[in-house]
Amino acid sequence: MHTHDPKLLETLRKYDTPTICNGLEIVVPQRRATGFTTSHMVSCNPKLPPIVGYARTVTVRAVEPSPLPAMEQKDKRIAYYEYIASKPGPTIPVLQDIDPIPGFGAFWGEVQTNVHKALGCPGAVTNGSIRDLDMLAEGFHLIGGEVGPSHAHIHVDDFGKQVNVFGMSVKHGDLIHADRHGAVVIPQDAAEALPAAIAKIEKKERFILEAARGPNFTVDALRKAMAAGDDIH
Repeated sequence: MHTHDPKLLETLRKYDTPTICNGLEIVVPQRRATGFTTSHMVSCNPKLPPIVGYARTVTVRAVEPSPLPAMEQKDKRIAYYEYIASKPGPTIPVLQDIDPIPGFGAFWGEVQTNVHKALGCPGAVTNGSIRDLDMLAEGFHLIGGEVGPSHAHIHVDDFGKQVNVFGMSVKHGDLIHADRHGAVVIPQDAAEALPAAIAKIEKKERFILEAARGPNFTVDALRKAMAAGDDIH
């Protein structure tokens, strides 16, 4: 599995997810309309910073109990945690709730966030529900589909296979960037080029923002600012 310098991941954490999406439009323009979540998501704490890491893909269910005998289900749960803790890290669980009613039962709450944080996860992404908002592991950034009160019959269905969370298709090991806006998959061969692309975009935008925030802004001033930005290559 492709991995990156930890310093690069730290740099990518400094940007919000919309900025990452902007950069990807430059680095891999064919990805402009794919690879990101397309529905409203709920952050457990919008003030938490973005999370960046390698996907650990999981499917869960909650409407009905697991069909496995209790001992087999326990073994599967341990195997799941071993999968989450596998290298390289940091790892980000990406959970697809495959029930007819996604979010019927919450996988994520006080216990799971503390366990996963201790296993090296900075946060998680799911189309399912989250709960225990006042008791989650400190700093663990959950981005989910909704907030709910119960875990119902929540259990791990499978892991390590491709999942889809609100239109974002994710494979094991994909590089994920997520924050309160949603999540995006960063193509492995595009990651290193992102900081330079983002710097160029910000430089272009600076002309327009400075003009718009200045006194006596006019369409002519906007035209000149846009032209100045177009000169940056």
